[in-house]
Amino acid sequence: MFIELIMKGGVIMIPIIVLSIIGLAIILERFWTLWKIRVNFQQFAHEIFLFLERGHFQKALERCEKIKHPIGEVFKLGILNRTLEREELEAMMEREGDEQIQSLERYLGALLIIVGVEPMLGFLGTIIGLIKAFMTWEQLGANITVSALASGIYQAMITTAAGLIVAIPAFIFYHLIVGRIKSHAQEMTYYSNELLDVIAARRER
Repeated sequence: MFIELIMKGGVIMIPIIVLSIIGLAIILERFWTLWKIRVNFQQFAHEIFLFLERGHFQKALERCEKIKHPIGEVFKLGILNRTLEREELEAMMEREGDEQIQSLERYLGALLIIVGVEPMLGFLGTIIGLIKAFMTWEQLGANITVSALASGIYQAMITTAAGLIVAIPAFIFYHLIVGRIKSHAQEMTYYSNELLDVIAARRER
């Protein structure tokens, strides 16, 4: 039944299916990436701050290297350059944080393109199907039958449905991923500022 519907959808179903596979791969890959870097921000930051307050800079760096989350790289950069002025260090950490967030957003641009293109491909299939139906009607004239029009109408309906079936969940998952990345970015910003405060406080001793 499923294969039969795809066949009736015509050639437009090929790019729709190909893009759906690519979109699914991106979604799964991004979710897996976000799952791998899960971390308790508060606990990690507390450990680092405790090391710094005690002057155990090497232990703090080792802890940063062990964590898989991008905040580890940001903290590591801050600790290594702790002798810099706060403004310069803050700008350096912010740049590093932006680069790390960009790595989390990898492929999301392509996923957004798929979300936008899939419905348009479906509508294109609809137009082609209707053109096909009307051409058949024109050829047969008074002898037209529903079965003669069925092929074009099938194509019109199936491609529209297929495009929307792919685009709607992809749109939802895109925003779920983006929302999760924004949450990571906010946590990184907050605890990076905390790190700057700890470094500044230790420098004043």
